[in-house]
Amino acid sequence: MNKILAAIIIATALIGISPLTHALDGEAILHQVDRNLNPESYEMYRKLINIEPDGSKKEFVLYTIKKGQDRMAALFLSPASEKGRSTLRLEDNMWLYLPNIGKPLRITSLQSIVGGVFNNSDILRLDFSNEYSVDSSSEEEDHYILKLKANSGSVAYERLVMLVDKKTVIPTEIRCHASTGILIKTLHYSETKDFGGGLVRPSVLETDSPLQKGYRSVMVFAEIKAREFSDETFTLNFLPRIDELR
Repeated sequence: MNKILAAIIIATALIGISPLTHALDGEAILHQVDRNLNPESYEMYRKLINIEPDGSKKEFVLYTIKKGQDRMAALFLSPASEKGRSTLRLEDNMWLYLPNIGKPLRITSLQSIVGGVFNNSDILRLDFSNEYSVDSSSEEEDHYILKLKANSGSVAYERLVMLVDKKTVIPTEIRCHASTGILIKTLHYSETKDFGGGLVRPSVLETDSPLQKGYRSVMVFAEIKAREFSDETFTLNFLPRIDELR
């Protein structure tokens, strides 16, 4: 063994400090971010607000359920014109159910079922650690900085730069980039709230994009709580029945 390395190991052992203590474990931080934002399986109520450059707004209320790492579904509760529409995500596959058509239609992560700056990947977000790996990690005085790379080509953003508050291990800002490096949008987390059950996290997620200047979209989380669901709940046949779970 290198004499210098051996000396460091012996010295740090004598004072009870591992020589690897200061090495950041980016993957562990990312997994903790996921659990601090949401339980692994949960139900949630949230409002999506699209804001136009002239100040006009359009609002949607959604009931959302998630199971494990790869399943999510959402039901539109309002406005009346959207009520009864539902969406399903299984890993990288997404569908939209329209009551007047009576069958699910394929959708993609880059499309948006609500318009505005949020796309389907933002609305049907799985765990970050399921879709991304940590390319590098560093730290500043108050934040960890995680640079993430997509695990597949089907996700909406090739790379993310996530700023994580050290005290809460919750993101404050996420910059979303294309494979070319172009900034697509920035996600801003704010207004930390106690949702009960030990879940304390931001209640507001706002996004803006240099590609859609003057437009903003806001996601307001009203209720999030842990809940288990059967596998049947996350199937195409169950899409018209999601309202039965409320």
